[in-house]
This record gives sequence, C-alpha cells and structure tokens, in this order.
Amino acid sequence: MTSPTDSPGHRFPRAVFARGTEPDARFSLANERTFLAWTRTSLALIAGGVALEALGLDLQPQLRLAASLVLIIVGAVLPLASWIAWAYTERAMREARHLPHPPVGAALAVTLAVAGVLVLLAVLLR
Repeated sequence: MTSPTDSPGHRFPRAVFARGTEPDARFSLANERTFLAWTRTSLALIAGGVALEALGLDLQPQLRLAASLVLIIVGAVLPLASWIAWAYTERAMREARHLPHPPVGAALAVTLAVAGVLVLLAVLLR
C-alpha cells in the first residue's frame, strides 16, 4: 500500500522524481549504490589526505601539504559531484534516454595522478 507521500511530486529531489516513469527498482538501487560508493571514495580521499599530513612523514613539507590538500579538497567536492551524477542518471532512466557519461571517474583519475606526482616529488626532494 502506498501513502500520498510516495507520489513522485513528494519525493526529493522533485526535478528528478517528477519526470518520466518509474524505472525498474533494480536500476534505481544500482544507481544509488554507485552514489554511495563515490561517497565512500570521498571519505577515503579525505582520510588519506589527513593521514599524509598528520603522520608527519619524512617528505618535503610543502609538497606533502600540497598532496594532502589535493586529496582533501577533491574528497570534499566528490559527494556533490556524485549527487549530480546520480540525479542525471536517475532522470535519464526515468525519461528512457541514454545514460549520461560519468565525469566523476575521470576527475578521480586526474586527482590521484596529481597527488601521486606530488608525493613522488616530495620523496625525491626530501
């Protein structure tokens, strides 16, 4: 039995749920799991950035700080980007359109490459 608050006009965000038709629940749940995986990844990035700086490793201090900041900043922005990706994907499924390209993965790859190069330089220049 459904309640009046289960109708699409009462679900948040309305810009997503008020459009199209309800997709197969398995696809919506998979989309939600992807969002939650990106959220876990953001927590790992923040933890890695904090650990890199807090452990005080024998690395070049400015480069260590730069790598830490890159990880922490991207970890802080990633949940918002993954929420936007979730909304675009959910809306596309509801409107029976092709799924959008997920830009979050490319951003994560660039972030890890930059942080890795900074740590490598910090090791070489200590």
